[in-house]
Amino acid sequence: MRRRDFLKTSAVAGAGALAAGMAAPAAESPRRLRRGVLAAQTRRPIRIVLGGYAPANNGFSFSLKRIGDRIAARFKGDVEVRYVYNILDLGYRAEDILWLVESGVLTLGYQSSSYFTERVPDIGIADLPFIFSDTPTARATMDGRFGRILAERIEAGMDVRVIGWFENGFRHVSNRVRPIRVPADMKGLMIRVLPSKVQARTFELLGAIPKIMDLTEAIAAVKAGTLDAQENPFLNTVTYGVHNFHKFHTATNHFYLSRPIFLHRPSFDAWPRELQQEMRAAVAGAVAYQRDLHVKEEDESAAVIRKAGGEIIELTPEQHKAFVTAVSPIYDEARRQYGRELLGLVNLT
Repeated sequence: MRRRDFLKTSAVAGAGALAAGMAAPAAESPRRLRRGVLAAQTRRPIRIVLGGYAPANNGFSFSLKRIGDRIAARFKGDVEVRYVYNILDLGYRAEDILWLVESGVLTLGYQSSSYFTERVPDIGIADLPFIFSDTPTARATMDGRFGRILAERIEAGMDVRVIGWFENGFRHVSNRVRPIRVPADMKGLMIRVLPSKVQARTFELLGAIPKIMDLTEAIAAVKAGTLDAQENPFLNTVTYGVHNFHKFHTATNHFYLSRPIFLHRPSFDAWPRELQQEMRAAVAGAVAYQRDLHVKEEDESAAVIRKAGGEIIELTPEQHKAFVTAVSPIYDEARRQYGRELLGLVNLT
């Protein structure tokens, strides 16, 4: 039996082992939730388990707590909320979030959009390099028609509901070998990328050797010194301790990534309408909170990198343009791969 199949079977059968009694939500619920009535009648409140892959003191975990607290306060006695802030602590991989939610072991999770590209290839368009010039533009695009279409494509290909987008933000290159100021400095560096053909192709064009790895594998390889480079927001680089092993950091801003917030569709669709609406409102509030917090966390993480002896290189406009030029063949490739509507929404028609 493959590792994933074994973990999926054991997790579904004994979900309580994940988080002190964690289990799939009740399959049925009344059409209306009246405070305390459901629990009194059935002795089984709707259980909602929120999960992620960040430490409890991270902005993503704070945002999960914000969602859960609002739901618990609104439906006290009828809804039981539990948290699994970091599935990595329990021996899972970052990629496991997808099937943990899709199978109902977790009710709600988040994951970088790149992890969806194998199941939903159109999501790869969000991985294209340098398609967003700044954070406000990126946020507006993800909150607009582009984000809605991507959510629809995910829902068509997976048994989930997508109801919001956390910000993973702009990503930068770190490495243990040398400073990177021009694309030629990337030549020959083995770099970890997310499970995305678009990301792998991007770094091939830059002359690096991309290696698709789950987060857990990447962290181990960084510590062992068998991986030259990785790419992440500064926050992730610090959260997972990479800054203790990589001296050189370059603010390339090459990808802007979002993390869809998605729920187990059968559970969500079975909930009373007022619970569905409240969950959507809670997620919208948490997204705004997380995005504001992300800006602060990025600045704080950059300071941590420098304090640890790391060097952060800010590219000049000319240097940045050289990176854009180096990856330009990928845009023609994208025009042959993605539909005209999606391309138009990121100005690639």
